[in-house]
Amino acid sequence: MRILAALTYKRIAGYFGGGETVISPQTFTSGIDKITFLGDTKTTLSATLTTARGYLAGMANSGTAGYFAGGSDSGGRISGIDKITFPGDTKTTLSAVLTTTRSSLAGMANSGVAGYFGGGSGAGRLPLRYR
Repeated sequence: MRILAALTYKRIAGYFGGGETVISPQTFTSGIDKITFLGDTKTTLSATLTTARGYLAGMANSGTAGYFAGGSDSGGRISGIDKITFPGDTKTTLSAVLTTTRSSLAGMANSGVAGYFGGGSGAGRLPLRYR
């Protein structure tokens, strides 16, 4: 697994979403894995990303929710944003989207204040696959 995104929920758990599972032919996943820090246990959420994708970004309002945004799926770059609400791990898709389709972007947050997604690749060539 590679080119996935990560986010954290307080000191309780970390989440990994999406990613590339096979390089050739390029195949993505929509799965979300959760690592519970106390006990180091892994579970896979029943909720999944709206589309299987890689090259996405994650960020979190640590006590409330985490967000996975952008990336590339089998059809190209996407602008959607998925929200994971803590602690119930429920997923919703925001009606708000990134300004443009974007992959290989970055995410960061000032927890409780605001979150940001920026950079990455816009229109044009899809990200290179590194072997």
